[in-house]
Amino acid sequence: MPTDAASPHILSIVVPALNEEGVIGETIRRCLEAREHIVEDANVAEVEVIVVSDGSTDRTESIACEFPDVTVLGFEHNRGYGVAIKTGFEHARGDLLGFLDADGTCDPRVFSSLCEALDREQADVVLGSRMGPESEMPRIRTIGNILFAWLLGILSRRVVHDTASGMRVVRRAALPLLYPLPDGLHFTPAMSARILLEDELHLVEVPMAYRERQGASKLSVIGDGIRFLSCIVQAAMCYRPARPLLLGAGVLALGAFALGAGPVGHWLRHGRLEEWMIYRVLLASLLITMVAIVLCAAVLADRISALAYGRPPRTHGVTGFLGRFFTRRGRRVLGAALGAGAVACVGPGIVEFVAHGSVQMHWSRAVLASLLLVIAVSLGASVFILNMMTLIRHRRTPLEFVAPPDRVRRPRSAGA
Repeated sequence: MPTDAASPHILSIVVPALNEEGVIGETIRRCLEAREHIVEDANVAEVEVIVVSDGSTDRTESIACEFPDVTVLGFEHNRGYGVAIKTGFEHARGDLLGFLDADGTCDPRVFSSLCEALDREQADVVLGSRMGPESEMPRIRTIGNILFAWLLGILSRRVVHDTASGMRVVRRAALPLLYPLPDGLHFTPAMSARILLEDELHLVEVPMAYRERQGASKLSVIGDGIRFLSCIVQAAMCYRPARPLLLGAGVLALGAFALGAGPVGHWLRHGRLEEWMIYRVLLASLLITMVAIVLCAAVLADRISALAYGRPPRTHGVTGFLGRFFTRRGRRVLGAALGAGAVACVGPGIVEFVAHGSVQMHWSRAVLASLLLVIAVSLGASVFILNMMTLIRHRRTPLEFVAPPDRVRRPRSAGA
């Protein structure tokens, strides 16, 4: 995806703005003054500045039009932060597409470091990380960014510090793999989530200073925070669906362990369970059943994702390990073990009922047998769906071209 670093780039800087008349002029001046610095320090031959007024009702657009070196695009009504950036990209001339907020929080001279890192690291997207010691970000937003970065890091298994940075440089050639992206303020975290989870593009972070914005923020901590979280989860569901399911299964398994550890320890020490333990055992059994169902769903989700994106199913990690139980041999061995365990649990009770017409078997045996049978049925249903997916994939695959043989020997006729 990265282009030849020896070829000078054209950098287009897009500045989305909504009612920023108090600071838009200063932001544009800083961008224009940074052009010379960017050209000198980075592999950039030209820098253009594009301001997108996203339905501003103040003098934002008219102030931007006072600068003859700036392209100004305007919307009659507010269309959204993401729409403004995407529209700027569409009208830009550069092969490198940068953007920064109009609120004066970021220094446009940092674009030189971002462009330099883009070529040096052969990256597709470089973002300025606002989480360093020079950041003046409010504490509540800092905590939110740390939580989002932690969650995305767990789901993607890659380290990221600032998922929602509003200062980035993107290669134009990477846009087809980035789109579609949302229209609102969650444009940037959605971009980060897609890159890290789809794992087809290379993302690099560069630390930068961040100042407190001038004027009232357009960001809603709760509303936009929920949207940020939603776009991360949705990206995980789309590109790495097994990971959030495995995370949920892990939480359920911890709950089952916490509930069941006491009764199991008592049984190991005394060889029996007390009657008052029945509720803890039943709840632990329910949680284990849920774990089994979610693990089966994780394998199914991974296979569906692999089918949708044309990649092979995972053979490593937790998902790859679980997938071994869904092979022909794996399901036979596991199914036989689960069935045998269930029979062993309730077999004495069945024999007792046939012989005497009543059962004195302890309730824990029935609970364990039910648990094993539910797991076996979940496995069987999942295998059925996987086999159905395999048949559908084969039916939809066109006939393969069969190469002609190099030599053909036909039987001679009797009269030859």
